[in-house]
Order: sequence, then C-alpha cells, then structure tokens
Amino acid sequence: MMPIIYVVKHNVLEIAMRVSREQFAQNREKILTAAGKLFLDKGFTAIGVAEVMKAAGFTHGGFYGHFESKEQLAYEASRELFRKTEESWKWIVSSNPDAPLDALLKHYLASANLFGPGRSCVFATLSQELGRQSEEMRAAFADALNALAAILVAIVPGSDEADRKHRALFTLTAMMGAVSLARATGDPVLAEALLAAARQDLLQRGHSRLG
Repeated sequence: MMPIIYVVKHNVLEIAMRVSREQFAQNREKILTAAGKLFLDKGFTAIGVAEVMKAAGFTHGGFYGHFESKEQLAYEASRELFRKTEESWKWIVSSNPDAPLDALLKHYLASANLFGPGRSCVFATLSQELGRQSEEMRAAFADALNALAAILVAIVPGSDEADRKHRALFTLTAMMGAVSLARATGDPVLAEALLAAARQDLLQRGHSRLG
C-alpha cells in the first residue's frame, strides 16, 4: 500500500503546484492589465503600487511577489500596451486589404478612442512621461514606434522605400500629435475638429503619390 499512497500524494502535489503556477501567472496578468489602464488614465507618477493592487483585486503586500519595483511594473505594463497596439494595427490592416490606411486612420483618429478608462493610445498619452523614464523603457518605446512605422511603410504610397518611410513617419507623428492635443483640450468640439482635420489631411495624402 505504501507505494500506492506515495504515488497518489506525489500526483496531488504535482497538480497543486501546476495550479499554483497557473494562478500565479493569472494574478500577474491581472496586475499588469490593471496597471496599464491606470497608467493610461492618470500617468506613471500619479499611480502608486497600492492603487494598482487594489484595482487588480489584491492586497498591497502581494505586489513584491510579482515585481521587484514600481519601475519594473511600469516597464512591463508599457510593453504589454505597446504589444496590444501593434497587434490591433496589424488586425485592422489585414481586415481591410482594399483600404488599409483609410481604416487605420479612421479607427485611430476617432473621438470615441479619446476618453474612457484605458481607451486612449499609450504612445500619445504617455509619450512625455516615457521620455523621462529609464533607458530600458525608452528603448522599448523606440522599438514599439519602429514597429508601428513599419506597418505604415507597407501601406502608404511612395515613389520608393525612402519616400514611403518618410511618409510613414510623418503619418505616425501627425496621428499621435492629433490625439495628444485632442485629449489635452478638455473641449469636445475642438477635440473632434483636431481629429477631423488630421483624418482629412492624412486620408488625402494617403491617396496621393505627390501629397
């Protein structure tokens, strides 16, 4: 009987450890998601660890079992937001093969994406704060911007690769600048006017090889 008891206990322990690891990963993901939404809404400096943990449904004391510091949390939460933005852009482009740039501009420069918990663009919303973060954070930000620029290079018109890259960087700058200004106004009418102007101009440029 002893060998059988040992095997049963061993299997139970293995299952418990696996469940524990899975739960740990799920809890960590909840913390990252909560942090990302809060950072988008209020910025990095205005948010503390306790507020993040409360939003995720955990006590403050459990934080350091997942992250070494708030800086590590900000870095990983930002990378997750960058990744989700890139995936979203790729999905929009692939779902609209006949007019990918039009679809992307109309989606990104929509007033519905300006406000509401965790709804705005991480690049437009946090760019100033990201510039004051660690070198590691700024490097991740640069990599993410390059990834979005690469998506645009593939869908903007241009006479050659250099021209398309120039247009892509201009488009990226105009898109994020418009969203950043629109969010800062506090005036819904002006915000929509800024977005509409950017949409119209970029759409015209997107249909012109000389614009």
